[in-house]
Amino acid sequence: MSKNLKIGLFGFGVVGQGLLDIIQSQNLNLEIIKIAIKDPRKKRTLNKDLFTTDRNEILNNTEINTIVELINDADAAYEIVTTALKNGKNVVSANKKMIATHLKELVDLQQKHGTSLLYEGAVCGSIPIIRNLEEYYDNELFHALSGIFNGSSNYILSKIFNDGQSYDSALKEAQDLGFAETDPILDVGGYDPKYKLAIATAHAYGLFVNPDVILNIGIQNLSNNDIKYAREKNFKIKLVPTARKVNTKDIVTYVLPKLVAKDDFLYNVENEYNAVAVQAAFADKQFFYGKGAGGHPTGAAVLSDIAALRYDYRYEYKKYHSENGVKHTAEILLEVYLRYADEDLITLLEFDNISERYAASSYKYVVGTVKLESLIKNRDLLLDQSVFVAYTGRQIYKQEQLSENVFASELASL
Repeated sequence: MSKNLKIGLFGFGVVGQGLLDIIQSQNLNLEIIKIAIKDPRKKRTLNKDLFTTDRNEILNNTEINTIVELINDADAAYEIVTTALKNGKNVVSANKKMIATHLKELVDLQQKHGTSLLYEGAVCGSIPIIRNLEEYYDNELFHALSGIFNGSSNYILSKIFNDGQSYDSALKEAQDLGFAETDPILDVGGYDPKYKLAIATAHAYGLFVNPDVILNIGIQNLSNNDIKYAREKNFKIKLVPTARKVNTKDIVTYVLPKLVAKDDFLYNVENEYNAVAVQAAFADKQFFYGKGAGGHPTGAAVLSDIAALRYDYRYEYKKYHSENGVKHTAEILLEVYLRYADEDLITLLEFDNISERYAASSYKYVVGTVKLESLIKNRDLLLDQSVFVAYTGRQIYKQEQLSENVFASELASL
């Protein structure tokens, strides 16, 4: 028998309204008791008595046993979620920045108070990747996780490479359609996928990574020369977050534009769609694909979590609690394409080797291997408008053979 959920909803924007649409279309054993909003003057079709501007009217309501948090403000979301968990209420959230930043604390709060926090909607919209990492891969020797985690940037890149639009034109179209914000830097700058990657890494490896230490370089500096280079090499450019095990204990994470070849799963993922590619020792390679933006796709993921709470579901964080000894590292080499203006940047990055080089008065680039640590150290320089960097998609160098043999050594130790 499923529980009867009495819900307090925070936020009634695109996702909140999408969630309500889905709930009203089905006969579910749940009821929305109150909705917290910021602007009471805004016209709404629902009964005004359903709304409140006082968060405590929901958090202190003993009738409400479930909180659904769908607001943009990460700090306010943190206060709402932690208060609810401490008050014995289960929570569903889609705030990826808040969750990624405070995940270890949120896990401890759940354990201390016997409550459950679910957040499938925070990572890749309608794709059920968190639940799969928790359940399907819970006993797997997990190798790598990568994909397209941000629908806004993917929409822009799709319009550039498929329709020949300029970056500025594609960005404006994404903004007009509601995929990108007026200030789109969280999306195109790689911050949004960085937060999602941090969350996914916790479930894939049992490793809590502070998002501040994950390198994120976005597509905001993409130029016509970079686009021309990719086309001449038969690549598309995608913004790709990656988490990879490079030996039995070390995990590397980064968010970088990637030169994607035609035989890559991600090549045909277009517009606002998201995709997640995973690789494990026994399941090998698998691919998840679905809409990553919009009220109904994200609302569907939120509803899935709500439905799971009716049966007392909670994340077990098995890999984290197993104390498997994995740690975060940046001690690897990546092969990158780098467009630059100042020759000093090449010296500062200390390329391990350069396999391709071109220099003209208006356009200079190199292709070569560089330490991830060096990219992190010089990140501010890489954000200059005269610079664009992209991972070539080729394997991690020097530790690549170790990465390929990691499962053989793990299996031998079982």
